[in-house]
Amino acid sequence: MNRNSKISELKGIGEKTEKLFEKVGVRTVGDLIRYYPRTYEIFEDPVSIGEICEGKICTVTGVVFGRIQVSGSRNMQVTTLHLKDLTGTLKVIWFRMPFLRNTLDRGGTVTLRGRVVRRRDGLVMEHPEIYYPSSKYEEKRNTMQPVYGLTAGLTNNTVVKAVRQALDCAGDRQDILPESLARKYSFMPYDEAVRKMHFPGNKGEFAAARERFVFEEFLVFVLSLRRLRDEESRAVNRFVFRDQPRIEKFLEDLPYSLTAAQRKVWGEIKADMQSGHVMSRLVQGDVGSGKTLVAFLALLLAGLNGYQGALMAPTEVLARQHYENISGMLEGYGIPLKAGLLTGSMTARQKKDTYAEIEQGKVSIIIGTHALIQDKVNYRDLALVVTDEQHRFGVKQRESLAGKGDTPHILVMSATPIPRTLAIILYGDLDISVIDEMPKNRLPIKNCVVDTGYRETAYRFMKKQVAEGRQCYVICPMVEESESLEAENVMDYSHMLSEEMGNDICVACLHGRMKQQEKDRIMEAFGRNEIQILVSTTVIEVGIDVPNAAVIMIENAERFGLAQLHQLRGRVGRGKYQSYCIFMTASKSAETKERLDILNHSNDGFFIAGEDLKLRGPGDLFGIRQSGILDFKVGDVFQDAKILQNASEDAGRILEDDPELNAPENAGLRHYIDRKISEIMLETTL
Repeated sequence: MNRNSKISELKGIGEKTEKLFEKVGVRTVGDLIRYYPRTYEIFEDPVSIGEICEGKICTVTGVVFGRIQVSGSRNMQVTTLHLKDLTGTLKVIWFRMPFLRNTLDRGGTVTLRGRVVRRRDGLVMEHPEIYYPSSKYEEKRNTMQPVYGLTAGLTNNTVVKAVRQALDCAGDRQDILPESLARKYSFMPYDEAVRKMHFPGNKGEFAAARERFVFEEFLVFVLSLRRLRDEESRAVNRFVFRDQPRIEKFLEDLPYSLTAAQRKVWGEIKADMQSGHVMSRLVQGDVGSGKTLVAFLALLLAGLNGYQGALMAPTEVLARQHYENISGMLEGYGIPLKAGLLTGSMTARQKKDTYAEIEQGKVSIIIGTHALIQDKVNYRDLALVVTDEQHRFGVKQRESLAGKGDTPHILVMSATPIPRTLAIILYGDLDISVIDEMPKNRLPIKNCVVDTGYRETAYRFMKKQVAEGRQCYVICPMVEESESLEAENVMDYSHMLSEEMGNDICVACLHGRMKQQEKDRIMEAFGRNEIQILVSTTVIEVGIDVPNAAVIMIENAERFGLAQLHQLRGRVGRGKYQSYCIFMTASKSAETKERLDILNHSNDGFFIAGEDLKLRGPGDLFGIRQSGILDFKVGDVFQDAKILQNASEDAGRILEDDPELNAPENAGLRHYIDRKISEIMLETTL
């Protein structure tokens, strides 16, 4: 058996289980070996009840004190006991486990491991694992147990057993790191490192193994992007873009002037489009910095030169808003170009008519979703594609469009604030422009970080804002109530808030489990002010522009990353009204206060990203990896910024010495880079 063997060759993996593994991207033994845990259960020494901490998973040993009670409805029975030791008494609850009343003995000693939360009656341990008798905990004490990403039907135990087999049976090594780099950084040997990634004996072993694979992952990624960029930089631009006086006239007629940053970036885009090579440029700008206007200028340059430009948006509702805004500007400023809209929900007749207009060249600017690159769309002369970073417009899509004509210029718009040094590494296949200045007519958002005791005051403030004609967002971290987390959820919250606000204020909820059509309907109703308060999950990050929305309250703010909080805050402050952001937190920890204070005192996304990077430093290596800019399996671009920088520098040296990676020690790298380039080419981030 080797790394290319099918996973079904492992003992206990039948056809059904094989299909479940395929759902998580594991098809071969090699895939399984590199299917690293997403986090680890760390079984530390038990602490006394007097030492437990809010918000942390703790292990305690004590005596069951008093009577074990079962209360609540049939669908949500709550079992409660009190655990006592020499330092105090702890309330413990389980959901839907009434049988525990008969299995745990009053007066017996038991070890419990679970998350501690603060409720009205003090600290409570919720739904802990039970080790009865307590000696059972000793078997796991001081170990780290892997927790893998799963799909319905696939258990963690199944993955653990399969990984152990794969590590024991796979005969060939998968070490792709050049020996010179392994020596340079004194990395743990590959065979040992891969075992420690899955089954570390302690935190030190895990950290050493992880460092090796983070470096390897970043090195492959950076090398792939550099080689991809080298290939694309040779693409010749056949489009002839002459200066257009109408664009200068449009800029003169605007009721405001471009910022210096906007003018600089527009100059860079224009120079790219007028050069002899195809443009691949990323425009990074904070929420509200005026990226869309710069993109509009690029679309005008394409259209006024007789070509077509396409703007791809992540959602239909946003595509429609872009279409209305662009159509309004074309008409309002007397620009002789026509815009067209193309989305998946349009009727067959509407699509047919739009296809014809695109093919005949009657529309110069086409706005839409992924419908823009479907087979039925034939462009007359597509010269420019502008995309939102939500569609990191992969090479496959570029080729799809190239097949409809010559390779178009690519402009990617990003509102994700990341330090420029990281952006240069991460977006290695793109030239980078930064709009780091806000329009002067924007009122800065007023922020406050408050605890849950401020909630009633916040509700009164929201009522006052609605009475003045404004609208509000409330962000919750979950869709429905969870058994394991005490966090505000959209479904219950919107019902409660509707009762709190009264019949005169319309409250609605929005979340990712809704069908796209329903999400669009709610967002459009909010845009028309038919809904005054929208309770939503983070699905609202990519929403329409609602200039009338002036308040956003983010519940359980401690559960979000700083960059995500900043993106959410960007939903308000888009109109002429003073806007407000309320960060609500139940956490009392100093760390949470320090993090949220960064947002409280700054609206600058790039500053916030830099501070977040400093604050996190090496970070909590054992928490669930934050999802973020790019989907790395092991690495985190903020937490592991130094490793990323090292990998980037080493990638440069490798390509300088061996551009084609033909040297024997680079053979393993070349194989994985070819595979990574294929993944990037197939990438479609929805």
